[in-house]
Amino acid sequence: MSDCIFCKIANKEIPSNVVYEDEKILVFHDLSPVAPQHVLIIPKVHIESMNELTEESASVVAHIFTKVKEVAKQLGIDGSGYRIVSNCGSEGGQTVGHLHFHLAGGRQMQWPPG
Repeated sequence: MSDCIFCKIANKEIPSNVVYEDEKILVFHDLSPVAPQHVLIIPKVHIESMNELTEESASVVAHIFTKVKEVAKQLGIDGSGYRIVSNCGSEGGQTVGHLHFHLAGGRQMQWPPG
């Protein structure tokens, strides 16, 4: 999508502080971190939200979850723990219409989160 900020970041039209990248996903530091380590994990293909996942596009989510442990290790939070969150829809807290996951750690997480 031409007006999607995360598509622009994935296409390198907007710079980001990249932590990890491969052919399917991009991981970069969140501009408004909620923890000492807080990155966003996005698929490079545009998927609006969890509600838009199909059998075909779900493979990118599986790929994301297989890479989380590598990213957590790179950030130094694999041993102490971390949280993965994906918001869906306005009441779920989704502010960007592109499926993404927050990976946060480096401090004690609280429950309930919000």
